[in-house]
Amino acid sequence: MKQASISRRSSLKLFALSGTTVLAMPSVLWSAKNVVKPLRFGIITDSHYADREPAGTRFYRDALPKMKEAIEALNEGQLDFLIHLGDFKDQGAEANQQETLKYLQEIETVFQTYNGDGYHALGNHDVDSIRKTDFLNTIKNTGQKQAKSYYSFETSAFVCVVLDANYDAEGTDHFYAEGADWEDANIPQEELRWFKQTLSQAQKPVLVFCHHPLYPFYKEGSKFHVTNHQEVQEVMEASQKVVACFHGHVHKEEFKTIKGIHYITQLGMVDYEGLENNSFSIVELDEAHLKIQGFKRASDYKTPLK
Repeated sequence: MKQASISRRSSLKLFALSGTTVLAMPSVLWSAKNVVKPLRFGIITDSHYADREPAGTRFYRDALPKMKEAIEALNEGQLDFLIHLGDFKDQGAEANQQETLKYLQEIETVFQTYNGDGYHALGNHDVDSIRKTDFLNTIKNTGQKQAKSYYSFETSAFVCVVLDANYDAEGTDHFYAEGADWEDANIPQEELRWFKQTLSQAQKPVLVFCHHPLYPFYKEGSKFHVTNHQEVQEVMEASQKVVACFHGHVHKEEFKTIKGIHYITQLGMVDYEGLENNSFSIVELDEAHLKIQGFKRASDYKTPLK
């Protein structure tokens, strides 16, 4: 895996492109109006911040200085936006609602020092000892008076869709303090109808963000993907507008292309001790390629959009 030091902050601007380009990807329907600069955005996932002792590879307290370092670097990146892909915070060794809210407030305070548009996807650990409404009432998403668990926003070049799979098969919110099954994550029918309508109305190509992978992903005998992922894939494929989907959750990197859609899963920030084991990325989409600039443990990646 390619390593990168924080000194790579100085190389961020080298990644910027000048002038205008016409976005064109044969596998996706494009509008003739899409004459734009390349899109650049930051990704962080699975920070799992909590004031508790390490467990396995997870160094929960280190997530706070890692987040500070990441935001400092990304503030220099001339980005269109920053998104966190879920499991933003964690809980103590013994679940306590007030403590958990305190951890959430602390990590959100650091996240909000990013000097541009910032967004959140909802992870399973974000609804452990606090409910979904508690999380959404504490965090901020740019342009929204009240944060939502699934929503969309637009850039000059793309429509970005953030999905929430923290539901059971009947569409009831997951809340792990009451025994929700973390392996049975679903995009419920109401959300799926909204997603389909959002895609049908999109006049630009679409990027999708979801904490849980929207393609099959098993690790160490456990299921990490969305249970009804095939149904979600069919909606995306039928639209011919989705370019790529970005995920966290599994604390492992993976890059796949399925029927012309790129599925990208990123490393967790919380894993391993110290700033030298931080992990975050910058994604850039130009007229021909999807590129990822990885920091510290995160890998660089580049794929043609054809």
